[in-house]
Amino acid sequence: MAAKEHILFICDQCGFESRKWLGCCPDCGEWDSLKQKKKQRSPINSPPPELHSLGGDGGREPSRLVTGIGELDRVLGGGIVPGSMVLIGGDPGIGKSTLILQLLAALASQDHQVLYVTGEESVGQIRMRAERLTIKDEHIAVATENSVQAITALAETVKPAFLAVDSIQTMYSEEIASAPGSVTQVRESTSLLVNLAKSSGLPIILIGHVTKDGAIAGPRVLEHMVDTVLYFEGDRGQVFRVLRTVKNRFGSTNEIGVFEMKESGLAEVDNPSALFLAERPVNVPGSVVMPSVEGTRPILVEVQALVSPSSLGTARRTAIGADPQRLALLTAVLEKKIGVTLFDHDIFLNIAGGIRIDEPALDLGVIVALLSSLYEKVVDPTTVVCGEVGLAGEIRAVGQMEMRLLEARRLGFKTFLMPESSSRQLDKEPSKDIAIHTVRTVHDVVERLFV
Repeated sequence: MAAKEHILFICDQCGFESRKWLGCCPDCGEWDSLKQKKKQRSPINSPPPELHSLGGDGGREPSRLVTGIGELDRVLGGGIVPGSMVLIGGDPGIGKSTLILQLLAALASQDHQVLYVTGEESVGQIRMRAERLTIKDEHIAVATENSVQAITALAETVKPAFLAVDSIQTMYSEEIASAPGSVTQVRESTSLLVNLAKSSGLPIILIGHVTKDGAIAGPRVLEHMVDTVLYFEGDRGQVFRVLRTVKNRFGSTNEIGVFEMKESGLAEVDNPSALFLAERPVNVPGSVVMPSVEGTRPILVEVQALVSPSSLGTARRTAIGADPQRLALLTAVLEKKIGVTLFDHDIFLNIAGGIRIDEPALDLGVIVALLSSLYEKVVDPTTVVCGEVGLAGEIRAVGQMEMRLLEARRLGFKTFLMPESSSRQLDKEPSKDIAIHTVRTVHDVVERLFV
């Protein structure tokens, strides 16, 4: 039975579908946003899909494509899975295209044929970037194209081992009459590329634009359709870049990779703790070191705070690299439980190095840095602190304390201030070269460090 063709009208703003044209979309209220799309109706007597058993060959984990870039392999869970879709988002100029070009060069150096398709630059512009990065390999094929159908045909002809598309917001499907970058085009283009990846086993990586809020532009369903979502973070004024895993069907979702932006491209940072603490001021109030854990990696970061009397009617609360709402909560805990006056003080919090920390273990570091700046008392530079602070002023346990302790000891720190409940969970006695001090409440913190 031949497949029948029927017509759909799809809103290019919200993706609403209708079988007839409407002047106003009933879902989002936009006028003249429904565009015609022809869609193939599947035959009723189409054959059923092929079944596989998890106990057979279909249950074995496919061999990953190791890129050779250690930090990238880490966030991907050990390498690129065949037939997977990876989406990378980040601010303009953060280094997404540079990272992709270095990834392609690493794969090409292993004699893999790779294909780079861009809808934003010409081939000449890509060559200029490649010359700056000293990349020149015959295994890297480059094309300028916006049509997903043309990209699919090109991939079937070239048969690359890896495909990179830059960017998904510039791609369009010839079956839809809306402009590239619209909700419908982004969703349909991604769907066609997903079908290409799954049917052929070709791993594909997409670059995505982000909005002013930092989220990937387009429908939220875009992140659900792909297998892995990575965010490239960092301030363009800083030399550090952090590649963070937000979603990964084949590995941990808490991993980060750290890079340093240089003239020759992105360089891997094997020891982020030492790099983030390299310029830490010594004997300065408002600074303390906190051991964070990102996925399977412990990282020591410097927490900086500045507390000063406010000359305005309303005091300011600013946090860079941490949650501003968490800062406001911890400030209220200090005022209520210790009795310090902070409502008429401006408070500025910064995680040095441009990295962002979201885990509750940061709380104790924020408390100590705030009190150090307020009291103008220096925290011993060989001390690290870690713990969650509750609304009652209690210091709660956090996970993976063994890992944090080993990293602090490796970098030469002598004192570890931690929750009392965490010290009881340590598997073995700590080494003699690092002393463990425990606290139960914020009052204990003040008595231990500032009295």
